[in-house]
Amino acid sequence: MDYALIWYMLIAIAVFAYVALDGFDLGIGILFIAGDSTKERDLMMNSIAPVWDGNETWLVLGGGGLFAVFPLAYAVVMPALYAPLIMMLLGLIFRGVAFEYRFRTRRGQFLWDSSFFIGSLMATFTQGMMLGTLLQGIEVADRQYSGGWFDWFTPFSVFCGLVTIAAYCLLGACWLLIKLPKPYQSRYYSTAKRCALIMVVMVGILSLWLPLGNSEIADRWFSFPQAFLFLLIPAGSAYLVYLLFKDLIEHKPIKAYLASLGLFLLASLGFGVSTYPYIVPHSLTYAEAAAPDTSLKFLLAGAVILLPLIIAYTAYSYWVFRGKLNEDEGYH
Repeated sequence: MDYALIWYMLIAIAVFAYVALDGFDLGIGILFIAGDSTKERDLMMNSIAPVWDGNETWLVLGGGGLFAVFPLAYAVVMPALYAPLIMMLLGLIFRGVAFEYRFRTRRGQFLWDSSFFIGSLMATFTQGMMLGTLLQGIEVADRQYSGGWFDWFTPFSVFCGLVTIAAYCLLGACWLLIKLPKPYQSRYYSTAKRCALIMVVMVGILSLWLPLGNSEIADRWFSFPQAFLFLLIPAGSAYLVYLLFKDLIEHKPIKAYLASLGLFLLASLGFGVSTYPYIVPHSLTYAEAAAPDTSLKFLLAGAVILLPLIIAYTAYSYWVFRGKLNEDEGYH
């Protein structure tokens, strides 16, 4: 049994779960500053208050799993991404503290509103930059990072950061359409449409930019016969974009949210097509970076127990707090 491959897939699932779940609450944080009133901003924060910290469990699982299961990859990736990683963590701290403090003060509430917005924007942008850095490749020599201090800061990585902001705002707007009372939700249909349009255009540019800048990725996507199979990803994405705009026009927020998640899933598959079997593109494969099989088997035994528990309590929390928000209740 290929335990390294199993863990490669589990880490990929954890990262996707984090992006799908924490993506909408980071998007709401970015949209937060545009709230029309204190009451609307209260409702926006209350829409994610019961689940936001549970969503970040998947970030811990992905990062901790990388450290335990692929230690060589962790040792290479961390020096390459120290700066954006620290900025992301600071952003997550800012927004976490804002949850606790903004409901405890009125005079200084604008400070915590700003912290929530800035922290969400910083975390989202740096996540996109880290993704862009991985896609463009990390220099490795003698099993260690050999690049420069600012290799993570390139036009491509910055563009990926902007794409991530648009994508998370789309998820956030769709979530608000599901959760906000009707008097507050009408303008978020147009917000979701604008974010979706920006995201689609930017992802289209990114989809051309990446293979044009990397011959290995271009060969993988455009060589026959596998190109016929990989064509299903852009074709499926085009169909989901159609469904997304159709559902937004027809005011079906749940279906629009699910279509958005489908786009994220296909984007993740596209990332996998571009990078497999590398865990540090395009330098280290998952097999080269993996811990010994004895360690992988030991950790897998724990994951078999913990993963269903994480999924169960996450699903239960969403079920308990389902439905529209009540204006008179919330996070205090």
